[in-house]
Amino acid sequence: MEHPGPQRRTDEERRRTGGRSVEPDGWGIVTAYEDAFGAWAEVPAETRDALVRAMGGDPAEDRPPQVDAVLVVRVGETVSVPGAVELRLEDGTQRTLEGSVPDDVPTGYHDLVVEGRDTPRRLIVSPGRCHLPDDLVGWGWSVQLYAARSAGSWGIGDFADLRHLASWSADLGASTMLINPLDAVTPVAPRETSPYYPTSRRFLDPIYLRLDEVPGASDLEGFDRLADDGRALTDDRPIDRDRVMAAKLEVLERLWREGDGCGDEDEFLRFAQQRGEALAVFATFCALAEHHGTGWRQWPAEHRHPANEAVGTFSREHADRVRFHCWLQWLCDEQLRSAGAPLALLGDLPIGADPDGADAWAWQDVLATGVSVGAPPDELGPQGQNWTLPAFVPWKLEAARYEPFIDIVRAALRHVGGLRIDHVLGLFRMFWIPPEGTAADGAYVKMPTDDLFDILALESQRAGAFVVGEDLGTVPEGVREELDDRDVLRYQVWWFEQDPLEDWSEKALASVSTHDLPTVAGVWSGDDARMQAALGHEPDEEWHATLRERIVEATGVPADASAAEAVVALHRHLASAPNQLVLAQLDDAVAAPHRPNVPGTDRTARPENWALPLPVRLEDLPEHPTVQAVNTAMSHGRSQAAGRTPRD
Repeated sequence: MEHPGPQRRTDEERRRTGGRSVEPDGWGIVTAYEDAFGAWAEVPAETRDALVRAMGGDPAEDRPPQVDAVLVVRVGETVSVPGAVELRLEDGTQRTLEGSVPDDVPTGYHDLVVEGRDTPRRLIVSPGRCHLPDDLVGWGWSVQLYAARSAGSWGIGDFADLRHLASWSADLGASTMLINPLDAVTPVAPRETSPYYPTSRRFLDPIYLRLDEVPGASDLEGFDRLADDGRALTDDRPIDRDRVMAAKLEVLERLWREGDGCGDEDEFLRFAQQRGEALAVFATFCALAEHHGTGWRQWPAEHRHPANEAVGTFSREHADRVRFHCWLQWLCDEQLRSAGAPLALLGDLPIGADPDGADAWAWQDVLATGVSVGAPPDELGPQGQNWTLPAFVPWKLEAARYEPFIDIVRAALRHVGGLRIDHVLGLFRMFWIPPEGTAADGAYVKMPTDDLFDILALESQRAGAFVVGEDLGTVPEGVREELDDRDVLRYQVWWFEQDPLEDWSEKALASVSTHDLPTVAGVWSGDDARMQAALGHEPDEEWHATLRERIVEATGVPADASAAEAVVALHRHLASAPNQLVLAQLDDAVAAPHRPNVPGTDRTARPENWALPLPVRLEDLPEHPTVQAVNTAMSHGRSQAAGRTPRD
């Protein structure tokens, strides 16, 4: 089955703030909220009952069973825990307690032994705030890696291209580079194209491997011919991921069969041990998907749950293929580590994962049955939006000791210096669409916000990585204050901000646009509106005209200037913002007229979604005149910004 991927939020929704709601009920369901039209939307009893059943609960009950599996505290706090007799620190140290957690417990994940409980209670001690360097002020590129192809690419931008981009950017004075999610997809054709619809948010997509740098690959007989064929795929437009992956798998599978071992055996084993059971379960899923096809709910019943005995039997019978998928993950991890050495990469964490994918299969007991997350009806989407992503049940997530969330965040922070969280509002509340329902039937469900942010802060501090929360959309009251208190940078997009630049937030990341919004050249030339019209959409001509007027007014560029001149002028203007970070999209820097993704379309309606290569090869970027001019504008503006008074 072909999935369109999550439907991205509409332009109008991105411009809104507000969104008051009543307190959630005992199940965390918000029974009334302010809709996009400023009116109160009442959640029908039928919706509430359907969502409770999807949680595995009884609608006749007021609340779920009490869990108490986790206690989350801030470092330095003393907390009373009746019956607490022993604390087992994660370093192996044991301490005797007398009914309370003392204030000198270090940050980390510990076990709390409580009288009358069969199993210890998890104690999470958090620093409360995320890592945020005082000298973060700087700039960087925003890059769709798949689009950044070079002469050495096999049809798609890869980890080696990322390393070259990072090194080049660091030489220019950039401090970071935002990259699209590089997460794994289910290894069957047709391959998912949206980076925001992965099979797992914990593992990487082998399509990004540079085969020339895989140990032993270049020694294979006929490798030069295969490499020539692979590099010829770089002429494809749009990018054909199925052809690319087939070409790379031919080499990788031959190397696995014919090569002398799997590279550094000791390093591979250390990686496998470090990633543990999660890697084994993921690799088993990949082997099962190759065997049965996508859609694990349609697999034979004995293979639909990872705990089933038959799954263990399958894994043993196909041990070589399972190990092959583990090996691919090790190769990816090593190449990403190398790519992130020149500067602090800014990773991107999607809001969810494919309901037919590996994470949903592994964590099905913690997910709401049949529920999909999305957005309620609004002005431009009167039917609402269904992103076809599964939802964690809050109380089941706690019962799982928050392991799924910890695993996701920890994996996303590997080998990066920062992390952008897509739709950070999902840490506050998620809009659930009930089984067999539509977005018009949905309701918000409250998430355990304090606990999730405390975990995020702990993992951020341990990784030494800053965090950016994409807070575009209908923003509930108190969200931005919470982000600020947690040292999470918020997001400011010039297309939507109406305040003068000098009034923008220092504690935020600034950019002109995003991956699913028009590029500067697309707005300036009118190409974006014409593209939307050709797709059967009604382009927002009035908004585009307003944006062109704003560019002229803010920069002084004449209305008859070229698109490249408008791009440079706008980035020169944006670079002087007080924000700690300012990003320039490479799509804008090369004056590309088309955005990477058009919301509300799939690969059938628009095959170019997530598949448009940059019109300039990677090796030609340094000499591209518009790229040079944008770099000069950004470097000069950020140097001035760095001289401002540092944040409190």
